[in-house]
Amino acid sequence: KRDYYEVLGVAKTASKDEIKSAYRKLAKKYHPDINHDPDAPKKFEEIQEAYDVLYDDNKRAQYDQFGHAAFEQGGSTGGNPFGQGFSSQGFGDVDLNDIFSSFFGGGSPRRNSRQSSTPSKGEDTITRIRISFMDAVLGTKVKLPLTYDEPCEHCHGTGAEDPSAIETCPYCGGTGYVTSQNRTIFGMMQSQSVCSHCGGTGKIIKKKCSTCNGEGYIRVKKDLTVNIPAGINSGQQIRVSGKGERGINGGPNGDLYVEVLVADHPQFKRDGNDIHLDVPLSFVDCALGTVIDVPTVYGEVQVKVPEGTQPDQILKIRGRGVKDLRTGTPGDEYLHIKTQTPTKLTKTQKDLLTEFQAQSEKKESIFAKWKARFSK
Repeated sequence: KRDYYEVLGVAKTASKDEIKSAYRKLAKKYHPDINHDPDAPKKFEEIQEAYDVLYDDNKRAQYDQFGHAAFEQGGSTGGNPFGQGFSSQGFGDVDLNDIFSSFFGGGSPRRNSRQSSTPSKGEDTITRIRISFMDAVLGTKVKLPLTYDEPCEHCHGTGAEDPSAIETCPYCGGTGYVTSQNRTIFGMMQSQSVCSHCGGTGKIIKKKCSTCNGEGYIRVKKDLTVNIPAGINSGQQIRVSGKGERGINGGPNGDLYVEVLVADHPQFKRDGNDIHLDVPLSFVDCALGTVIDVPTVYGEVQVKVPEGTQPDQILKIRGRGVKDLRTGTPGDEYLHIKTQTPTKLTKTQKDLLTEFQAQSEKKESIFAKWKARFSK
């Protein structure tokens, strides 16, 4: 037998919380209702056995001292695994109801053995796509290649050729579980494990479905068209119903969540539903005012720049932002004026500016006003 600590992948000094956490992860991975590998029932039984010993303080102490020799395996029985004075709460501070509820929806394994064969929804999955800035603003359609499982139409997900080909498992009586007796220094103790004959379903299929070979599902490859709504933002998700992991025991598939990642735009910047744009203007246009054609996400519009516009002044264009996903109301576009100062001037231009400066000196200069604040 493998070392119990090795089975759970924990150190010999592992705490009870670490042992429980490792058990939960492994049990979910190898439970036969989820994992259809032929070796899954055996692995699950091994994991359950290791957990039963290591989580119980007394059993763990005996195992640490004597190893596997501390326990002798007895025969199997269909009786109560917590008989002879034991209960599901009789193992220190762990409640087995809590452990099994995380996988089967609540209650002890005995009570949930019937639930193990009931249909349940599959796990949700997530995939990511990248789209351009403008596609996010205006909306688009994206083809997404997918491989997923669909319930077999012939057997309706049961895996059997017809309903009469399904019978109750004779080894566990339809419970999906068998019990084993362990002889310890404290006497006989019983534990419960998944039936290896039916994989915990409580059913045996006498004749497999000829279409899906008993799987209950058909593997499908399709190009899925995903509608990207106008106004979507980076990181938001779109739910596609029924395209996630396969359901269990004929249950519906989980859902697929498509996370949208939006590329940056070289000029436009987005803040919520508003758009921001840097607009370069000459100092002459800023001083005298002008009319300019400004790009927006919906095309160009004319904007009047008023006289005396200052560097970094912001002008607003109403209704030219991104449409809200819920209301459809668009945000605004904000123009950040970036005044450009010429680096090369002709002699005529210099003479004109010198004359302008001379006329301006008749009034106190802007710099002089600013400097005067420090002398107060």
